Amino acid sequence: MQTDCELCAQQGGEVVHLGPDWHVVLVEDADYPGFCRVIWNRHVREMTDLALAERNQLMAAVWQVEAAVRDVMQPHKINLASLGNMTPHLHWHVIPRFDDDAQFPAPVWAPAQRVTAAEVLAQRRDLLPTLRTAIRARLASLI
Repeated sequence: MQTDCELCAQQGGEVVHLGPDWHVVLVEDADYPGFCRVIWNRHVREMTDLALAERNQLMAAVWQVEAAVRDVMQPHKINLASLGNMTPHLHWHVIPRFDDDAQFPAPVWAPAQRVTAAEVLAQRRDLLPTLRTAIRARLASLI
């Protein structure tokens, strides 16, 4: 654990699954309901800091979260990213993208190009309880 690391100091969002090696959170992002992160619990910076079995385990979790997000949120596209430039703690972003989202087709970190209708975002937020359940069910197969 590094005391100056944001993801060592806190969970990184609403915890949907907590395992011994990694956890999954729903990110609080008003423009992107369904945005998840899969976070390695131990402080490491890169995928190659993990043993092969650990890498495979982490990526299996990422794939299961991606599948749950696709099934429930029905996005136009899923973005997977492991950047860590601002937070150098190994984590993967799983982001549902819609052609009406604020930055589409640019990355979610780009300047906004539009405002997504409030009722559309509310409909997507209404899917979050179903998404939580779907993520937990898919990750149960990994345990």
